Amino acid sequence: MHPELLLLIGISLSLGFTPGPNNAVAAYSGFNFGIRKTLPLILGVGFGYTTLIVLINLVLISSFKNYPMIQEIIRILGTIFLIYLAYKISFSKTSSDGKTENPVKFFDKFIFQFINPKGVMAGVTLSSNFVEQGENYLNHSIWVIVVCSVTAFLSITSWTFLGKFLRKFATNNNFIKRFNYAMSLLLIFCIIGFYI
Repeated sequence: MHPELLLLIGISLSLGFTPGPNNAVAAYSGFNFGIRKTLPLILGVGFGYTTLIVLINLVLISSFKNYPMIQEIIRILGTIFLIYLAYKISFSKTSSDGKTENPVKFFDKFIFQFINPKGVMAGVTLSSNFVEQGENYLNHSIWVIVVCSVTAFLSITSWTFLGKFLRKFATNNNFIKRFNYAMSLLLIFCIIGFYI
């Protein structure tokens, strides 16, 4: 067992459950499409983030340390994607049968984990602080991967349920539009937070 497991869990939960791009999109999707139709998003985030953490622990951590410019490139690409996503959420179209099309798919969220500035920085921070080089390297890496994976699935699912819960208060189309605008605005605030 990792000697600082409780600290690792606490930091991972605080990073995972605070507002961020994944959580805002999950709340939006849960609100507009329900739990079942948000499952691809939940799986995309969960598996994408887990894959990212595995790669950071086993391959990329030295690259991030030796080439800090990689983090800047990720931040720029993540910003561009989030602006695009905020636009899609704000101006999502209603189809002819009156149902809104979900602009977020499994593949989008899976790939986004690799350019999500918050997620990448969280992964690098946790791996740097909780994985020792040497004989405990593999053991510590496994603990970080498991904790991050569980946190990703828990947080994204919780935010989806929050969106679904808030849907009970949606009494008209204006409320729905305002909620979608609020989620787009939250994405924009996340972008601003990356540069402060």
